[in-house]
Amino acid sequence: MPHDPVFRFDAQQCIRTPENAYTKDGGLAILYGSLAPEGSVVKTAGISDAFKTACGPGFIFEGPVVIFESQDDACAGILANRVKAGDIVIIRNEGPRGGPGMQEMLSPTSYIVGMGLGDKVALITDGRFSGGTAGACIGHVSPEAAEGGPIGLLHEGDRLRIDFPNRRIDILVDPAELAERSKAWKPVELPLTGWLGPLPQAGEQRQQGRHAQRVERFQKKCSTERQRVNEPSARSYVRVLGHISIKPL
Repeated sequence: MPHDPVFRFDAQQCIRTPENAYTKDGGLAILYGSLAPEGSVVKTAGISDAFKTACGPGFIFEGPVVIFESQDDACAGILANRVKAGDIVIIRNEGPRGGPGMQEMLSPTSYIVGMGLGDKVALITDGRFSGGTAGACIGHVSPEAAEGGPIGLLHEGDRLRIDFPNRRIDILVDPAELAERSKAWKPVELPLTGWLGPLPQAGEQRQQGRHAQRVERFQKKCSTERQRVNEPSARSYVRVLGHISIKPL
């Protein structure tokens, strides 16, 4: 790439080659495991070197959970010193159905940093985060608590292990115990009125959302009518859907 001698700008510092990459991995990672059988998202680019050092050479974080049933409860609990160094903060019932609506978890993460715990704890939620969130924050845990997902079966003090290099997030509780908890599980009832009332029933899991359902219906239609994806009508629909790859039938 050309070098700009006037502004002293080296283009390779902007668009790098694989040999000169900023990091070995991308800034986002998908974690699976017994806590998130259908996946979760962590912004690895936001995890500090101090947190990585505290994890040790294996970059594995393990600790007891401190559970909050909503973002508001989490904010109050963090400010009341319920969270200690080494804890894993759980904020659940903030997913598409449990929230409902998935408000961003910016306030709890800000309070954690303000309490001097940004490099000492992890935060896990079935909700979502702001793009400016920093720290070991894992969101979009699926299935969510309101769906009876494993995050909803956790009890205060249970231990979790987050294995960042191997993209794992697991509950360190006997599976038989979790099965018993699942039998007794009941969703948290929210006092929703007005327009908020129907939202929990209308909410969809992120990996099973309306976008994916439209693609599936379209593929079935193509199969039934023996249309090919390279026909004009199909191409226009793909453009509407955005970056969704539909393979020719």
